[in-house]
Amino acid sequence: MSDTLYLSLWYPNLRLEALPGKMTAVLEAFAAHGGEKLVYSATVWPVSWSETALFQRVYGRTGAGGERGALPPQAVENAMELLHDDYAFEFQIGWNLWELEVAAGLDPRWVKQPRLVRVTGYGPLFEDGAYEQDGHIKIDFGSDAPFLEEDVELDAQGAQHVEENVRQLVELAVAVEKGSGATARILWSELGESLAQRLAARLGAGN
Repeated sequence: MSDTLYLSLWYPNLRLEALPGKMTAVLEAFAAHGGEKLVYSATVWPVSWSETALFQRVYGRTGAGGERGALPPQAVENAMELLHDDYAFEFQIGWNLWELEVAAGLDPRWVKQPRLVRVTGYGPLFEDGAYEQDGHIKIDFGSDAPFLEEDVELDAQGAQHVEENVRQLVELAVAVEKGSGATARILWSELGESLAQRLAARLGAGN
């Protein structure tokens, strides 16, 4: 069964004024590790997730080459112009993964396609201090299916694509930690299961 995968990052004695710089560094790391260089959207949430967004911008085709989105510094500056302790700042950016495409009447095939990843920075008072558990910055990768593909029988090509996805995930996690100066990071799932343990079991079952 697929699960939702997250990466949480913490910074020692983080001042709110330093959060935009950390967020920019995290978003910029995606381009070098299978992601897009431009941010798709930005949203600012006050107090809690149940409140109405104070700011939201979905960027159109702004790049000279017709790319969709805004450069991370621009998107971060627009969304985080007004910093408040009880705000959360959410950005979406594309990240490319191998996924098994199954269409009616056609043979399954592997395609590398973008998915939108959510990157959220938390003010210290948002959701009564949600950052303590979720991290000062949390990356929501969505379904962990591309890293396991537990519902299909993997051939050599499939195993290679899953391995490439996992390697890209690990490299991105290391890059955002170093690039933003995080002192702690945790890769975790919504159901609390270990991706590493599930991956070891998956690959062991396939041998």
